[in-house]
Amino acid sequence: MTFKPLPLTAELHAYLLDHSTAPDEVTAELIAETRAALPDNAGMQVAPEQAAFIRMLTTVTGVRRAVEVGTFTGLSSLSIARGLADGGQLVCFDISEEFTSVARRYWQRAGVDDRIELRIGPAAERLSELPAEPHLDLVFIDADKESYQTYWDELVPRVRPGGVLLVDNTLWSGRVLDPQSTSDRAITAFNDMVIADKRVEAVILPIADGLTMARRLP
Repeated sequence: MTFKPLPLTAELHAYLLDHSTAPDEVTAELIAETRAALPDNAGMQVAPEQAAFIRMLTTVTGVRRAVEVGTFTGLSSLSIARGLADGGQLVCFDISEEFTSVARRYWQRAGVDDRIELRIGPAAERLSELPAEPHLDLVFIDADKESYQTYWDELVPRVRPGGVLLVDNTLWSGRVLDPQSTSDRAITAFNDMVIADKRVEAVILPIADGLTMARRLP
């Protein structure tokens, strides 16, 4: 197996961002507000390059029906909503009125609030409200790590053949190699489950903290 290591230094990451399409004004202000107003929680926001990737993937795959678990202040949902095909709809699940109130403001500013339905409450309970048949084109999971397997079990059967699931933080700052905490073990168990799941094919992309991309097989 060929191994091509690439240490992503701060300087190289800056170069990466400088040579990617820059965030528009609304996206840039959402990123800045989250970092300034919520410094202790800002790490929950997806990286700018993740947001760009998610929006591009949503666009090029013609996504019409999408679900997000874990919305925070709305950067990933904004990216998905902007990439949706005409008539597309995104359903977001989150437990925080406080954080998602920021998201709502930016959805409105971007003119995509009519494409997004926000459901407040534990996703482990509320995902069962979705239609049971395979109908989703895209799923993005970025919430409490201990519940990743629960979300996966609820959502994979609802993804159409050829549909895509994205799961954030699956390299977990490298701690997947030596899991110590409960969250560490939850991520490693989840990764093991995904690669053993015959309903999908999967790859972990080294974007930010690791992004699993899985395609639902026929």
